[in-house]
Parts: sequence; C-alpha cells; structure tokens
Amino acid sequence: MERVELSILLPVRNEGINLRIMLKMLRAVVEVTHEVVIVHDDSDDDSVALVGSMQAEYPNVRCVHNTGGRGVVHALKAGIEAAHGELILIFAADEVGPVLAIEDMLALAREGCEFVSCTRYAHGGRRLGGSLIGGMLSRLANRLFHTLAHSALTDATTGIKLFPRELYPRLQLTARPVGWAIAFEMSMKAQLLGLKLGEVPIVSIDRLYGGQSTFKLGPWCLEYLRWFFWGIRELRGMKGVRPVEVRIPLSTAPTGPGR
Repeated sequence: MERVELSILLPVRNEGINLRIMLKMLRAVVEVTHEVVIVHDDSDDDSVALVGSMQAEYPNVRCVHNTGGRGVVHALKAGIEAAHGELILIFAADEVGPVLAIEDMLALAREGCEFVSCTRYAHGGRRLGGSLIGGMLSRLANRLFHTLAHSALTDATTGIKLFPRELYPRLQLTARPVGWAIAFEMSMKAQLLGLKLGEVPIVSIDRLYGGQSTFKLGPWCLEYLRWFFWGIRELRGMKGVRPVEVRIPLSTAPTGPGR
C-alpha cells in the first residue's frame, strides 16, 4: 500500500451539496499523499450516494459507516480507526474556505507542532455567516476562555484540528455527542499534555453552499459550558507541565512594533 501522509476526516449528515465542492477543492489544494474519509451515521445519507457517483474520479475518497452511535464524537472515533494516514486532519464538510489553510497547518506539523488548530478570532482570522447568536456566543466564549483559563489557543472550539494519529488515544476524550464539543475538549487536553501547539488563521464562511445546520442553542450551550468551567479549573491549575509553545505560520506572524 502507498504511504498515506494525511487522512482528512469529514463527519457528514446529508452534506452532498457541500461535499461535491469540498472534494474538488481538496484535490486542487492538498499536495501531499492523502485520503478523504467520509464518516456517516446513516446508510441513506445523500453523501454516500455522491461519493459512489464520484468514486472513479476520486479513488482516494471512501465512506465509513459510523456504527458506534450518532454524533461527531463517535464519527471521529470510527474515522480514525479506519484511517491509514500518519496525520489526521479533522474537517467540516461545510467549511470550504479553510481548505486554503491546510498547507500552513502541514507546514507547522513539519516544524514540530504536535497539535495544530485553526482560529477565526486572531492573526487575521474571521468568521462569516451562520447563526448570529451562535457566532456571538462563540466569539465571546473564546475570548473569555483565552483570558480566564490561560488557554494557549485563541479559538479553542473550532473543529479543524491536525495531529499525529498515535496522539488520539492519549487525549482520552470523554465529551458527549453534542455538536463539536469534542473539539473544545481536544484543545484543552492538548495543552494539558504540554504538546507543542500551532495555530493557523482561517476565514470561516458557514454553509456557503447551503445545507442544514445541526446547531441547537440549549443542548450545545450546556455541554460547552460544562467544558468551559472544566477548562478554567484544569488549565489554571496546570503544574509539572512544560510551558506550551504556540506557533503560527510565518506568513501570518505580526511584524513591527505590534508584534
């Protein structure tokens, strides 16, 4: 089997309209040997039919049926167990814009970063579209968390993460299958492990090509609040862990007096 450097995991729920655009962009942008693993909960998901119709054109794309339970938590576990790549990139099928940041993420990994995350709220990153309430809560929560918890990352809740496959068991993830809370947990536990972190700015345009959002204000807020307070307690009380270094791509690093 050919060495696969990167496995791109895309948890989906009827993302056919976004997936068609995503696959075209990934093929145009990602230069390393890679596979795209589409993880679905239901066999009748329209993403499955789309991948089947494009299989000849995209032989490095395959579907994995998540049978461990519904939600991103179980989808990621199923995808990582099926992945062949040395590096795992967790991505969202409706996030087309951040595809342009993948090469910067890989560059930081080659420089020794063990966990690379994206940011919508620093170094020139932006968030556009989507739920107005959801966007405001996300921006406020990340700013407060960065300050109160001494979080090394400026956007702990983004779902776009890159790390070596063998790191996954060390994170010991326990988040409930609510939204992308697992991404928040990953950010905190990577810092608690004392890993060398990287952060890449993105312009996030939520559902640029349509599709149905799974955002639910009540359940999402409760689960994120649970991790918010857990993180403040754990990160502020860090002892015996080497200082965490956060690196950003040279192309986005601030220069001059404001650096």
